[in-house]
Amino acid sequence: MSNDHKHDHRHDLSTLTRNQAFVFETLQNAKAPMSAYTILDELRDDGFRAPLQVYRALDKLVEMGLVHRLESLNAFVACDHPEGDPHGAIAFAICEDCGQVDEFADDEIVARLGNWAKTKKFRLDKTIIELRGTCETCANA
Repeated sequence: MSNDHKHDHRHDLSTLTRNQAFVFETLQNAKAPMSAYTILDELRDDGFRAPLQVYRALDKLVEMGLVHRLESLNAFVACDHPEGDPHGAIAFAICEDCGQVDEFADDEIVARLGNWAKTKKFRLDKTIIELRGTCETCANA
């Protein structure tokens, strides 16, 4: 197995640029996923003026594994365990009522998807699974 694609997902947050640190902190403190424009609005007082500033920071944070993009919402969340093990597949349960997002990884699902890709000779680059529904709190409300 080649080590070319192995990533160390433990990051020294002190290496983040000022903009990356502001964006990451905003997402860490957020109660729900945020779009780039919501992040921009939140950071205007900190000198953010252009969407490009936010997008550049988000791109780098996603690349570093500190932030995940939720495709179906076109929004971003801070990784629940940026200091943890790298995950081959990331799954998110998204409550459509309150917007809460739970991140989890399941080794069995990762293995099954990997086996499917192997039998189909499909080169898997990333796997993001999004479950949409109602969280326990909202279901019991």
